[in-house]
Amino acid sequence: MTNATPPATPSQTPLLRTIGLSKSFGNVQALSSVDFNLYGGEVHALLGENGAGKSTLIKLITGVYSKDAGQILLEGKEIEARSPHQAQEIGISTVYQEINLVPTMSVAENIFLGRQPMRFGMVNMGATNRAAKALLGKYNINIDVTRTLSTYSVAIQQLVAIARAVDMSVKVLILDEPTASLDRNEINLLFDVVRSLKAQGVGIILITHFLDQVYEISDRITVLRNGKKISEHLTVELPKVKLISEMLGHELLSELEGSTGRSGEAEPARDVYLRVNKLARKGMLAPLDLEVRKGEIVGLAGLLGSGRTETVQLIFGIHKRDHGDIYVQDQRIDINTPRQAIRHGFALCPEDRKTEGIIGELSVRENIILALQAKQGWLRTLPRKKQLELANEMIEALRIVTPDAQKAVRDLSGGNQQKVILARWLVSQPELLILDEPTRGIDVGAHAEIIAIIKRLCKQGMALLVISSELAEVVDYSDRVAVLRDRQKVTELVGGEINENSIMQAIAEQ
Repeated sequence: MTNATPPATPSQTPLLRTIGLSKSFGNVQALSSVDFNLYGGEVHALLGENGAGKSTLIKLITGVYSKDAGQILLEGKEIEARSPHQAQEIGISTVYQEINLVPTMSVAENIFLGRQPMRFGMVNMGATNRAAKALLGKYNINIDVTRTLSTYSVAIQQLVAIARAVDMSVKVLILDEPTASLDRNEINLLFDVVRSLKAQGVGIILITHFLDQVYEISDRITVLRNGKKISEHLTVELPKVKLISEMLGHELLSELEGSTGRSGEAEPARDVYLRVNKLARKGMLAPLDLEVRKGEIVGLAGLLGSGRTETVQLIFGIHKRDHGDIYVQDQRIDINTPRQAIRHGFALCPEDRKTEGIIGELSVRENIILALQAKQGWLRTLPRKKQLELANEMIEALRIVTPDAQKAVRDLSGGNQQKVILARWLVSQPELLILDEPTRGIDVGAHAEIIAIIKRLCKQGMALLVISSELAEVVDYSDRVAVLRDRQKVTELVGGEINENSIMQAIAEQ
């Protein structure tokens, strides 16, 4: 099951321990009485979906947040870091996916920033460079340390950040999505360094969404969900199917009988509207084939980080693809920007409506007409009367709860903000509607209405591509489901094959 090296025999006392750690933000309980144990010489994977509490736990440990309750102990002694710098001083360092170094300085300068060897009151660059080369050499990293950090790959920058942390007498190293932008060779290089640090007795917390890598490098796994600790396991003793069940909060049924699924009836033939062939981008998505037909809902299923959002971002031109072709009704088209996607009849409702969807300061009317205005060009301004007419039509059709079309959209509930984003795209009359987590963070009533709208649009002949972390939801409305794992499509389910059990099995399979 796993290629991870055996963990060092843990001491009786964890290197790092949290007891009853809790944190709330207003009425939101982000972390609830979490116990966590990290031993020296092990890689401990901290897993969970969005909102599980992983980031909150790490930020409490590293002094970004102050705790509401509980204890944090390092080597058996209670600590309370009040900043990441203070945490680093006592031996806890974090290396993030976004490298927190100075890209315009050399590798050597970054490693010893703030503690460079001095001579006659000045920085001794010769000694700095020699020390940096020797430090990296311990991990078989032979590079020119005088070169600017930004000239190296993300993988090398990650390793430089790790080397800096280790040289500052690190006891606990936290790696937050360290492989998100790396290829396989770079991952191998990083994992070699991680294994070397394990041998030195460093305790390593790994946050990642790549389950295959979890089983390759980790010794222990803790699962969080909705701010609570669900379980702690030795990696070698935890079947992947059970791990996925704990992360999602769904039990995998031993038999298909009784599981929610489709009827298995044959679907009527439909014309293919969208076809993507070998769509790919290095570090983002392995070559993927996908079709979406008119009057059909295709669900994208998989854990967070599996490549679902990356797939639709490549289709919509938010990121440029390295490889692959996009066809609309069998005609090859070029989509390299969202504007081109919109002109070809595509629409995208993003996952994060707050930062990528609504413009809070603008009114409901102004938010609704944005896509249509962009589609026809900003020099052909829609008359104010037409804007109000369209906005009011959408308010009535989607039952958007607002006093009028002039209300600032930031003042609406989450569900109604989501409806405004849907309305924005519907007035542009798209042929393909892409929805990324359309029901996340909205109340039960709005949730049901959004699902009803999705089904109604499908019946009207629209092609829909929908991402959702809610398996029951995906099963309910999808005609086909593409299952992704570790940024590649692993299978496609159709008709009676679509049920929660089969989706979870596909995610778990080696």
